[in-house]
Amino acid sequence: MRREPAWVAAIRLAMLRGRVTVEAVVEEANLLAGRERTVRDVLGTMAERDLLDAAGDGAYVPGPVLIESDRYDLDFSKASDNGTHRWESGGPTRSDARSGSPS
Repeated sequence: MRREPAWVAAIRLAMLRGRVTVEAVVEEANLLAGRERTVRDVLGTMAERDLLDAAGDGAYVPGPVLIESDRYDLDFSKASDNGTHRWESGGPTRSDARSGSPS
C-alpha cells in the first residue's frame, strides 16, 4: 500500500471535492492509524498559509492560494503520481508552466 504526504492528499481533496477533513486525508493518503494529530497539524499549517480556510466544523475548504493556483489550469488529479512532493524550487514560473517553455 503506497502512502503519500498528508499535504498532497489535502490539496487533492480540496481541489477535487471542495472539502477536507482529517479523516478524509488519512484515508486518501493511506496513512497508518494514529496519524490524526499530525494531519490536524498539517491542515492547521495549510490554513495559516491560506492554502485552506477553516469551515467551522473541523473541515476545511480551498483557501485563496489554492483558488488562485487553479486559475493556471494546474492538474491536481495526478499530484502524487507525478511526484509533486519532490518539486524543487527554481522550476518553471507560472507563465512558463502555462506556455510549456522551460525556465
